[in-house]
Amino acid sequence: MVMAQSLFITLKNAHPDCQIDVLAPAWSLALLERMPEVAKAIAMPLSHGQFGLFDRIRLGKKLRANHYDQALLLPNSWKSAIIPYFANIPVRTGYIGECRWGLLNDARKLDKSLLTMTVQRFVALGLPKTASLPPECPVPKVVINQDQQQVVIEKFKLTSLEKILALCPGAEYGEAKRWPANYYADVAKQKIAQGWQVWLFGSEKDKATAELINSQAAGGCIDFTGRTSLAEAVDLMSLVDVVVSNDSGLMHVAAALDKKIIALYGSSDPGFTPPLNSKAQVISLKLHCSPCFKRECPLGHTWCLTGINPEQVLNAI
Repeated sequence: MVMAQSLFITLKNAHPDCQIDVLAPAWSLALLERMPEVAKAIAMPLSHGQFGLFDRIRLGKKLRANHYDQALLLPNSWKSAIIPYFANIPVRTGYIGECRWGLLNDARKLDKSLLTMTVQRFVALGLPKTASLPPECPVPKVVINQDQQQVVIEKFKLTSLEKILALCPGAEYGEAKRWPANYYADVAKQKIAQGWQVWLFGSEKDKATAELINSQAAGGCIDFTGRTSLAEAVDLMSLVDVVVSNDSGLMHVAAALDKKIIALYGSSDPGFTPPLNSKAQVISLKLHCSPCFKRECPLGHTWCLTGINPEQVLNAI
């Protein structure tokens, strides 16, 4: 969703008066509300992986009343093209994907060798077919106001006298994208000793990892894992100075907040989904076996991550 904002900015730059509505999973609406290019966010009633043919048809017919001129489909799945088709949207743009001829009438062929980054693939959909590629990709910029910051400061009774380091030790995809918890703890201990606050971010699934980090850091961190909504996590992250993160959604949020980021890559490719921020520093060992894009290390050692030592990260900070 963060990378999709580059497309929204591109559309607004080309057509300043266009109205951009976004149909997206309900969890992502907090991000869309902080993107000034988006006029309206519409919650997708179906969960990821759910086919729901008749629900999609009904939603498409309901959206006819909005009289959209064009639909841009970021997913490549066949089912994602059903709603715009039944919404009678005259121009339906997307990559051919799962044989979507007919459902799409502005079908594009994806040249992965030319569009090597996800964000490039998104932005290209907002350009004419004849546009030169790869495209220029505007940097995402999530906008936070002081009122939103003050709400989370008061709710979590925060003080901000010291510098703040955010650690994001989770990664939804799997273990092969997660830097070791004890390494995160080493970084936390050193920064706390230097007078920094250290905040831990993540979902409920990351709670055990965060508790381990905080335990090894003698309880000196503020642990927000599982305690915040996405909106609150975004507003809290807007207050920090530096972010250390695995390749994760929170890393991209930090980039869109224009934070200094130390991004740690193991099984994934920093050339495919990099943090879109000039302040970001990527650390990747580029071993012969990576990127493998596996959830768990197929060789059983995860050297691509364990080989990145805490001192490297501290030096980068």
